[in-house]
Amino acid sequence: MEDFDPIALRHQLHRFPELSHQEHRTTRVITETLEAFGARIVECGLTTGVVADIGHGEPIVALRADIDGLPVEENASHALRSENAGVMHACGHDLHMAALLSAAWRFAQDATLPGTIRLLFQPAEETGNGSAELIDAGVLDGVSAVIGFHNNPNYAPGHIALGRAMMAGCVRFAVELHATGSHGAYPHKGTSPIEPLAAMVTQLQTVVSRSVGATDPAVLSVTEIHGGDVWNVIPTHAGFSGTVRTFSEQVESTIEQRFRTIVTSIARAFGITAHIEWERLARPLRNDPALLAIAEKSVPQYATLDPLYPSMAGEDFAEYGAKAPLLFAFVGSNGTPGAADWHSPDFIGDDATVATAADFYTVTATALITQMV
Repeated sequence: MEDFDPIALRHQLHRFPELSHQEHRTTRVITETLEAFGARIVECGLTTGVVADIGHGEPIVALRADIDGLPVEENASHALRSENAGVMHACGHDLHMAALLSAAWRFAQDATLPGTIRLLFQPAEETGNGSAELIDAGVLDGVSAVIGFHNNPNYAPGHIALGRAMMAGCVRFAVELHATGSHGAYPHKGTSPIEPLAAMVTQLQTVVSRSVGATDPAVLSVTEIHGGDVWNVIPTHAGFSGTVRTFSEQVESTIEQRFRTIVTSIARAFGITAHIEWERLARPLRNDPALLAIAEKSVPQYATLDPLYPSMAGEDFAEYGAKAPLLFAFVGSNGTPGAADWHSPDFIGDDATVATAADFYTVTATALITQMV
């Protein structure tokens, strides 16, 4: 392919987003584009998502982009709008794909770069398990470093932010309370899950303020509550769920211990039982210091380096750290005052993001490979 228009491709991908593990059309478009570049598709048993190589030999540096959309109905006033009802690239993964394909096209034109560029078009980032699928497929074996980015509407296009701690670890929790229930007029003839649920939600708000140091960022949010179906019946079941975000696995462990103590103690005091689910969806995302130093030194060649404001959102890119050193950046995608953030139906990513992100991939990967050879 002699010429490539990443913006036109970005628009196509934006108009047809697909949910996690349903990215079949997206996978086909990426595969056909890579094959036109001359990239070698790596067959690894994925149902959706694509892995491909450019170049030969070692070192192998992997570049990752996530490809799934979200179950969000896009604002109808947007000039560039999803045509798949109820699904939207509300986190800007269309920008990520277009940038990595642009970088792939550039690398395909350069026969002088030593080593191998491995392209990871990862499915199912939004559900938190897509990275594990690629790890299990073995495509990270032998990789010397993994490079990724996320667009960030809080920074302007042409700007990049880097630092040691980039994004928080993410935990999903859920609690189910089991009581005996009774008629609403005879509460003394049973036990209720409602009052202990209310007490738990209230007391859990003391975990961060009283058990976590003030200099350790942490969030515990109860986001969903359910219980009861009839106005005059005390239910037998109730429950709640939510999320915990931290930058430290030690802090997460402290929060989990306090969480379990509060829930089980209150349940026991009210004579009911509690079942707790605690699911880690992503580890804290931290950059490798050596890779970070190389990347920061390279940024002035193509962008403005801004101060980092770490995000409490989670990213399953962190899971790749079990296989290789990581480098992750925020690439500005909007920057206007009041710009909608990730997962909003009003989210708008600027086309200019693609070129800066492609530069981040190519310049950084070239610098890393050059130093590794």
